[in-house]
Amino acid sequence: MYDSVKGFRDFYPEEMQARRWAMDTLEDVAQRYGFREIGTPAIEPTEMYVDKSGEEIVEELYSFEDKGGREVALTPELTPTVARMFVAKQQELSKPIKWVSTRPFWRYEEPQQGRFREFYQTNVDIFGSAEPTADAEILAVAVDMLTDLGLTAEDFEIRVSHRDILAGVLESFEADVDVPEAIRAVDKRAKVDHDDYLDALVDAGLNYGQADTFDEMLQIDAEEIETLADLTGSEDVRAATDNLQAVLDAAEDFGVRDHLTVSLTTARGLDYYTGVVFECFDSTGEVSRSVFGGGRYDDLIEGFGGQPTPAVGFAPGHATLQLLCQRAGVWPAEELSTDYYVLQVGDTRPTAARIARDLRERGHVVESDVADRSFGAQMGYADGVNAETVVIVGEQDLENDEVTLKEMDDGEQVSVPLSAFPGDHDRPTFEDFAE
Repeated sequence: MYDSVKGFRDFYPEEMQARRWAMDTLEDVAQRYGFREIGTPAIEPTEMYVDKSGEEIVEELYSFEDKGGREVALTPELTPTVARMFVAKQQELSKPIKWVSTRPFWRYEEPQQGRFREFYQTNVDIFGSAEPTADAEILAVAVDMLTDLGLTAEDFEIRVSHRDILAGVLESFEADVDVPEAIRAVDKRAKVDHDDYLDALVDAGLNYGQADTFDEMLQIDAEEIETLADLTGSEDVRAATDNLQAVLDAAEDFGVRDHLTVSLTTARGLDYYTGVVFECFDSTGEVSRSVFGGGRYDDLIEGFGGQPTPAVGFAPGHATLQLLCQRAGVWPAEELSTDYYVLQVGDTRPTAARIARDLRERGHVVESDVADRSFGAQMGYADGVNAETVVIVGEQDLENDEVTLKEMDDGEQVSVPLSAFPGDHDRPTFEDFAE
């Protein structure tokens, strides 16, 4: 016997049925907004990730030399890939471009709650629009995905911030601040001791007094954020707060403003974020980490050799979403479901096969015997796959030009004229034929 590789998971049919429901729900929301599905490769040149994140990123990758001597890596995220794809056809594509993709990714890191070495995400991105409406649409897609999964405003919180506000406030101090490093410290604020957080800000170039002041400014009430421009004297902060307010105003028009909380301590640690950023959290805190996040990354396409192109997107991870849905009680039961089992007794396969075909053509999940089993064994199997209805096609039934319809939940059954089944019924059940 072999064990599975650490950080990689098997999904049996019962689990996959629930997972498929979640995937289909997310993709259906994106498609309703006009996002078009793309397909992407499982490996990319390792150099693409090194150029973006530095040599140290290799330690987090499943990277290797292929048989052609090329250094490649299993894709740890989609953003560089979609940037590459966009640049390859930048002149041909009508903008804005709206892409969606669901697929696995791989990172060599320690597994923990909601995080595995192989993980699945649905990536949603808009390229070619710098308008606040694009940010608001991304937020609306995120909210609609969550509510279509059955979650309510009491189940989740989406915290919205703006990287340029953080950068502008940091640059207003009379200090030589490493802004990206300071923003990474803010991103880790809730995960470390407060003293360690202040130490990280000092390491980034602030003194302890400035670090305290900066942290106090981040906790300003949402209604007072616009005063940060006056406090700092920074026109960059004023422009960023105006942009954030414009996004929130557009989100109001999209009907999702009430799901958003302004929180400047939300930073997103990746350096490529440039404007509005956001993260989704379990409102009860039982899911101890961010469920997903996203934001604007206007400089990334240019960094991959393309023309300057604004972009915004997010990527809900399916493992953390499942944790949130399970905590909220909206994750479906992980069990098989079957609409009909067509049971054969004796030499009745041609008729049974015709009935099964007719039911499948109506869009139902239908199983029938492929193992030449007894009546009792077939009934046991039908119960095992949670068949709602069993259609018994027996030699004796056919002699009377009938089949027997049996409901599995209550055991009720009725004889039905063969010519009337399934007939004009889209979803024939016991009630359709009982007197």
